[in-house]
Amino acid sequence: MVTLTTKILKAFIGTPPLWPDRQFGLKQFVFPVIDVDKVHNSNVPANMRLGHKMEHVFKNCLQGQVIYDLLAHNVTVKRNKRTIGEIDFLLKDKRDGRILHLELTYKFYLIDTTLGKPLYQLIGPNRRDKFHSKLEKLKNTQFQIPFLEEGKEQLALLDVKSEDIKQEVCFKAQLFTPYDHSEVVYKPFNKLCISGFWLSFEAFDTIKFQEYEYYVPTKDEWAVSPYNKEFWISHSELLLELKSLLYRKRSPLVWMKKEESVFEKFFVVWW
Repeated sequence: MVTLTTKILKAFIGTPPLWPDRQFGLKQFVFPVIDVDKVHNSNVPANMRLGHKMEHVFKNCLQGQVIYDLLAHNVTVKRNKRTIGEIDFLLKDKRDGRILHLELTYKFYLIDTTLGKPLYQLIGPNRRDKFHSKLEKLKNTQFQIPFLEEGKEQLALLDVKSEDIKQEVCFKAQLFTPYDHSEVVYKPFNKLCISGFWLSFEAFDTIKFQEYEYYVPTKDEWAVSPYNKEFWISHSELLLELKSLLYRKRSPLVWMKKEESVFEKFFVVWW
């Protein structure tokens, strides 16, 4: 039996980067070939936020490849006993000895075409998470940490000099397009990241969705592709569940079973 942890691992590895090569002044990490069978398949801690769970999965993936050594993970940098930032990963490239400072990000973004240029159209399901804000934080905060005096001191403890490091991102994402909307500009983003669609409660509460079965996945299941569950609910049952979630301003992810092995996933938004 394939465990949820294994499904999350495979989903992480299979999720494409949000952009290829170099974009926005940030170079994407080229993921080494991972033999899933060799990855230490430890359970993902249940009390972690999804982003931290993906860090845990990435750390496990490093044990299943031969290119990089993990030097450090979540290096905390403090100023006057106050945390001012963290360095996600420090890796040593065995091929040339270079040290890589890597920042890891895994996101679920909805494309809202009403928000102007594509750079500003990527938002979280509850509209609090914005790609352009994350981009600025990466460039102006997270990538600056190793060059602060406090950052240099932490690196020195690991026998690493800030001037010797190179910096990359592993920025993976699943994108969701507006339902029944063809006028979506994908560039400069990776079209392969498209994982489903999003729509309003009113659009979902229509006859075209009534014949299918549904499941509301846990946050741990968000990254994985839909698969056959033991229990599915009807359209009318889901409407009742959605009303409660949307009232609390939570936009849930939903799996839709169209046929025995045909599934789709989408967000129903409260806004």
